[in-house]
Amino acid sequence: MWVRRIALWAATILPIATLVTWDAPPLADQSPTPPAAERPLPPVERPTAAPDVVTRATWGADEQLRTEPVTYTGAARAVFVHHTNHPDDYDCEDVPEMLRAMQQDHVLWKGWDDIGYNFVVDRCGTIYEGRGGGADRFVQGAHTTGFNADSVGVAALGDFGAEGSVPAELVSAIAKIAAWKLRPGTDPRGRVRMVSTNDDSRVPAGDPAELDVVSGHRDIVQTYCPGDVLYAKLPEIRAEAARLRSAGHG
Repeated sequence: MWVRRIALWAATILPIATLVTWDAPPLADQSPTPPAAERPLPPVERPTAAPDVVTRATWGADEQLRTEPVTYTGAARAVFVHHTNHPDDYDCEDVPEMLRAMQQDHVLWKGWDDIGYNFVVDRCGTIYEGRGGGADRFVQGAHTTGFNADSVGVAALGDFGAEGSVPAELVSAIAKIAAWKLRPGTDPRGRVRMVSTNDDSRVPAGDPAELDVVSGHRDIVQTYCPGDVLYAKLPEIRAEAARLRSAGHG
């Protein structure tokens, strides 16, 4: 009896199953979704136009030193200002060679995948693309321990110690980067709340920190960076970045 019922059930259902399978739409593309770091991202609206930036190709970055995919992060909520510890009296014509040496130092000695800073500015006010991935994108750098996400690292070529000075061109260039890269609605003169991701910063991992939107490296890490005289210029950089953003809106 049971055998006969099963046979009748199979005879009834199987043609329907065959029909449904035949008429079903083709399956969607089953190829794996690329990692977020490799997906193209839409351009980000900014209140000011991009300043002139010397590309990696122009200064001669060694792309063979990069061995890992670029990591992209959110729109910049903060800008961290650094110095590179070079002597302040270098010739600006030598900067491309200095950047190539810096990239090798960051990769071969520090163990990073690329130059750590998103941008480098020389004393003549020239802005150079630092870490690879696209100057117009939000690339996560290796510049401020615990706070690399959703931020931009800008390094000023030089030492800027207590006895030095900061050229006006350099101040202006850093302000232009801040005005351009900070996410819309951000006041460069304001404060921002961010959460640390690394115990090696002044703030334990997982804890929040209240920071200036434009901060110095020393504000979050035990370091002399970005040098006393450049650190003293941060209020001027904030004010100029705010002026540029206001002008951009106008």
